[in-house]
Amino acid sequence: MNTRYLAIAVLMLLAACASSSDRAKLTDPEVAMVVRVSNLGEVREGQLARDKATDAAVRDFAQMMVIEHTAASNQAESDLARADIPSADSSLSRQIDANSGSATDMLRASPAGPAFDRAYMDRQVDAHRYVLGVIDQTLVPNARSKVLRRVLADMRKLIEQHLTRAQQIQTTLAK
Repeated sequence: MNTRYLAIAVLMLLAACASSSDRAKLTDPEVAMVVRVSNLGEVREGQLARDKATDAAVRDFAQMMVIEHTAASNQAESDLARADIPSADSSLSRQIDANSGSATDMLRASPAGPAFDRAYMDRQVDAHRYVLGVIDQTLVPNARSKVLRRVLADMRKLIEQHLTRAQQIQTTLAK
């Protein structure tokens, strides 16, 4: 699949995510599920890129995604369980999960090489920007629990760091 078409398809998926459902009223369990699927999506995409990327910086970034989002997921799950906050599906969590699955499928279909590396990093920049917006505009305003707000603050900090690193790598890759 041509990298340009892959990038366009990913942007269309992200645009579809930016619907009014992003700003819907969510319960704490629904916010918790968005945290869960966001982390799991990053792990899923990172595992694929870790095995398929040809650029060392992209492989290292993908490995970092797997390690850090696994750790963040485990910590969030532990904190939320101690606070007795379960996870519950919402249209937003289903949408984020479906978009990550679609992006993973598109990346899987892309041949390994510089085009894959670029497509993965483009996806990471777009996805991290999107999640930051969801955290700021939807999750934090809806979170009632102090524990959940702390989980979101930790997640936001991690996502922001990943976005900065993804942008740095993205600038080094051929267009």
